[in-house]
Amino acid sequence: MKHLLVTGGAGFIGANFVHHWLRGQRDGRLVVLDALTYAGNRANLAEVAGHPAFRFVQGDITDAALLTRLFEQEQIDCVVHFAAESHVDRSITGPDEFIRTNVMGTHELLKAARAAWCRDGKWRSDVRFHHVSTDEVYGSLSTDAAAFTEVTPYSPNSPYSASKAASDHLVRAYHHTYGLPVTTSNCSNNYGPFHFPEKLIPLMLVSALEGKPLPVYGRGENVRDWLYVEDHCRAIEAILERGTLGETYNVGGRNEWRNLDIVRHLCALLERRFAADPTLAGRFPNCPAASGRRIDSLITFVTDRPGHDWRYAIDATRIERELGFKPRETFETGIERTVDWYLTHESWWRDVLSGAYRR
Repeated sequence: MKHLLVTGGAGFIGANFVHHWLRGQRDGRLVVLDALTYAGNRANLAEVAGHPAFRFVQGDITDAALLTRLFEQEQIDCVVHFAAESHVDRSITGPDEFIRTNVMGTHELLKAARAAWCRDGKWRSDVRFHHVSTDEVYGSLSTDAAAFTEVTPYSPNSPYSASKAASDHLVRAYHHTYGLPVTTSNCSNNYGPFHFPEKLIPLMLVSALEGKPLPVYGRGENVRDWLYVEDHCRAIEAILERGTLGETYNVGGRNEWRNLDIVRHLCALLERRFAADPTLAGRFPNCPAASGRRIDSLITFVTDRPGHDWRYAIDATRIERELGFKPRETFETGIERTVDWYLTHESWWRDVLSGAYRR
């Protein structure tokens, strides 16, 4: 695989993957295709913009003509498909865009790959389509239920997870019907650099620094498994290099936390940072820690969202056993790195919050 097409590469996980891949100094090229919707940000790729193997294309994965041109012009032999609408709350209030992007967009990509890689019924031997999905397709777990495995029946509970489940099924169908060389990964909740501040961890971080309420759904008892984003990128790399075609790999951090405990842990981490670095009080005067007050005083319980899944948990035994992959970061070490990144990249998240990155 020498010529990658990375869809959604200006988003959170996609951008981290682009950085990870290009750090490897591999031969070939990496082309990012991103529509730059609200969550796509060219600033996420600023550090690699001058890399000789990198090219950015602004465009939509539902644009069949554009996909055909890219496969031909760039001689694409590997697709890493991140592009997706992914925020559950937005899918509840506006599901149409999730169906268009996650289902129809994935279908256009599959068609383009098939057209480019299969001639007279014969597939190229050096190609792969990797589809990045989510643990949410499996539905919700009770407190004491066994974690999701690759054979857990699908049971999506939101328009977002239903659209991702549909895309997973399309990828599987193109492999079994046409022979398209595919792999799929279903990952747990990611966190780390470039995370758009509508999701739990970055929202709590920037809100705490600004002295704004920290909204927690219900009583904050919902449980999630957390994976540091760089570890997720390493897992995808392992699947691309050693994964079995047609198979699915669950990627998780084995780090289950209640949402409320996550928020409290972040508050405590920030308080320690303020105690160790007096300059933070001047930079973030509205944060309670700037005046010696507890940050968790900002926690506000809000009405739970409709159909809120109780618990997600990934059993990552297969990828550990077959591909030798294990996360390098515990939640404690990964969240320390994440907090430090947001403290040293204030201009990034302020631009995101103000909308300046879209001007």
